[in-house]
Amino acid sequence: MYHKFIKPFPKDFLWGASTSAYQVEGAWNEDGKGPSVIDMGKHPEGTSDFKVASDHYHRYKEDIALFAEMGLKAYRFSIAWTRIYPKGTGEINEKGIAFYNDLINELLSHNIEPIVTMYHFDLPYALQEKGGWSNRETVDAYENYAKTLFKYFGDRVKYWLTINEQNMMILYGAVLGTFDSKIENPQKELYQQNHHMLLAQAKAMKLCHEMCPNAKIGPAPNIISIYPASSKPEDVIAASNFSSIRNWLYLDAAVFGRYNSIAWSYLEEKGYTPIIQEGDMEILKNGKPDFIAFNYYSTSTVAESKNDSSNKNSTGDQQIAIGEPGVYRGVSNPYLEKTQFGWEIDPIGFRNTLREINERYNLPLLVTENGLGAYDKLEEGDVVNDDYRIDFLRKHIEQAKLAITDGVNLIGYCPWSAIDLVSTHQGFSKRYGFIYVNRDEFDLKDLRRIKKKSFYWYKDVIESNGEKI
Repeated sequence: MYHKFIKPFPKDFLWGASTSAYQVEGAWNEDGKGPSVIDMGKHPEGTSDFKVASDHYHRYKEDIALFAEMGLKAYRFSIAWTRIYPKGTGEINEKGIAFYNDLINELLSHNIEPIVTMYHFDLPYALQEKGGWSNRETVDAYENYAKTLFKYFGDRVKYWLTINEQNMMILYGAVLGTFDSKIENPQKELYQQNHHMLLAQAKAMKLCHEMCPNAKIGPAPNIISIYPASSKPEDVIAASNFSSIRNWLYLDAAVFGRYNSIAWSYLEEKGYTPIIQEGDMEILKNGKPDFIAFNYYSTSTVAESKNDSSNKNSTGDQQIAIGEPGVYRGVSNPYLEKTQFGWEIDPIGFRNTLREINERYNLPLLVTENGLGAYDKLEEGDVVNDDYRIDFLRKHIEQAKLAITDGVNLIGYCPWSAIDLVSTHQGFSKRYGFIYVNRDEFDLKDLRRIKKKSFYWYKDVIESNGEKI
């Protein structure tokens, strides 16, 4: 839709940036922190582990000062479950509470709103050894963990995110390192885990409203528009299938407290339906989000399934192929450019995704990840000319503005990432940050912080409330 007048970003818009605990903090076994599934997992050959990462744990004051200089209104970060409960449950680690208290207070002293992800892939390994999310006791452990976070930090944190990219853990857990490959019937087990996560999320949302009446809470899946490869009706059905399985299954459960009908028919057809105990659907209905947070990097394009090996294709992440016989087939979109890592770039798809979520759920929306991973080069004089990142973000912010003009209630934009960190399965050389961290995959060098060109650009964007892009 063409608009003669483009609406501005709201005056209290949350211009932010994002990280996650295991990708940025380091100090993986310090001050009482227990091991997580990420700590104990295998890393792709030739890529860094997460033991030191960006050493944010020891340098958070320096980092937050830089965030403040950039003008951030909000900082989206995650709390490491194993810093609070080293074994997932049981005794609280006071040093973990102290670290996040200090981090939150430091942010607030710079007038930066903390946006807290409660769980970002890093399940305590002690819980994994008892079955992880396949074990219903993990629901109780998460509820107890949530209660602890609300008790200690709820007086200052106004925005909570329950689970980061739950849909990616279910669909692509093997790539993310969150899935136990020893499970016998993996797909059925994954959807049972999914059901338990949905219950945990609903319980946390209800608890947040009871314990923190001034706070808001919502889910944080990865949501993208799915395009049919053509106007051929079979391709349109395939796109509808994948949208429901990838997107709406997770948000329908979070917002409406029910399973999406197309996704449920898929689970029935494949024999993946979870065991639903008496009272479970009531729990889902009682968990009501105040907003929807979501991560967006690119769209996907799918075609009619040919019911053969041609179904699976990579349409974005080089290590993630999509497609399933009898359901949909992944294809490339010939109209889109790609990043150095093979991800399709689709700013207009961002606007479309915002519109789709808005129309389905009519809730405020918060973008919690959007960014460009690239091989940044540190030049002489501590210069990083990441014009490609500026171009990517500029185009997405332009489309966000158009989505607001379309009527979308967008409350914030937190690109990935605030500072360079370890990419979940592609190491440290795939950089996303506004701030360069001087290290590579295995040589930690001096971990010096260096402002990239995009740092200064984003500072201007925030200062002008999105007018100067």
